[in-house]
Amino acid sequence: MITIKDIAKIAGVSHTTVSRALNGNPLIKPDTRERIMRIAADMNYVPNYSAKNLVTRKSNTIGLFFSSINQGTSASFLVDAVKGISQVLDENYLLTVSGIDSIAHLEAIHPRRYDGILVMSQSDMDNGFIYHVKSSGIPLVVLSRHLDDPAITNVAADDRKGVKAAVDYAYEMGHRKMALIEGKSGFKSSSERKHGYLDSLMSHGLGLDPQYFASGDYSIESGYSAMMRLLELPVRPTAVFCCNDDMAIGAMNACFDNGVSIPGDMSLIGFDDIMFAQYTNPSLTTVRKPVAEIGIEGTKLLLHLMEHPDAPPVQRLTETELIPRRSVAAPLQS
Repeated sequence: MITIKDIAKIAGVSHTTVSRALNGNPLIKPDTRERIMRIAADMNYVPNYSAKNLVTRKSNTIGLFFSSINQGTSASFLVDAVKGISQVLDENYLLTVSGIDSIAHLEAIHPRRYDGILVMSQSDMDNGFIYHVKSSGIPLVVLSRHLDDPAITNVAADDRKGVKAAVDYAYEMGHRKMALIEGKSGFKSSSERKHGYLDSLMSHGLGLDPQYFASGDYSIESGYSAMMRLLELPVRPTAVFCCNDDMAIGAMNACFDNGVSIPGDMSLIGFDDIMFAQYTNPSLTTVRKPVAEIGIEGTKLLLHLMEHPDAPPVQRLTETELIPRRSVAAPLQS
């Protein structure tokens, strides 16, 4: 196995100079660094990160934790989050992905194992884990769910405002009978999106019909089942807001199976703007939540915290965006 001492012999410099050059130390002259890097490449040098970590006391591991991998986290949400984070982390870091609900013992989460932790939080039930990480001294950034604690760095989207804009849009198109397919019970995003729906109805003086609230759990299957229940009502809604795009896709399939035309008989709105939303038939009107951008911003803040542990915490709320497509039209009758 090639070592930095082998490279030093060929380059005619000390092994300290080689180490500094390979780690980008600005004290090494550019031409010397380039020569050493070229020699290392020619010799197929592979850094020994395990030995390096013993010296630096770093694991070079970033932990990404979701509330749950198996329940309430859609594949598209997970992929977008990882995609954003991976754009910031270089090859020196290993990113591990886990569900908080799968952790048997919090003692396994400690600074020797993680250099930093990102929590893509969806539920208040994550707080025990979050405060364990904080008390352990591991640099921490919480994403997706807005926290009331200003002592924790936090990046989230304004889901409530985004949903209100979407339901306002349906109202402006002439809809007055608007139903809601709710997200997973206990998730903060479900509560925020439901409040956005209620904000819009109340701002327009529309009454709340209990029949127009259908439970879901963010899965395609739950969207299908919820829409089937809404289609059985004696007076159907003319528009349905689904708390994520996966449920909207399930709801769209329920309408198709029952001969209900979208948007002719029923208008449909989702949330997230997953990749498939623009390719459904008809294409899905939805609210774009910038999950990848939240991941990018959160990872930059985490790396800054890792370098500057005393940096003050940051709280950022990003904007959502309504994406009108072909799944919403004026109702045939209000």
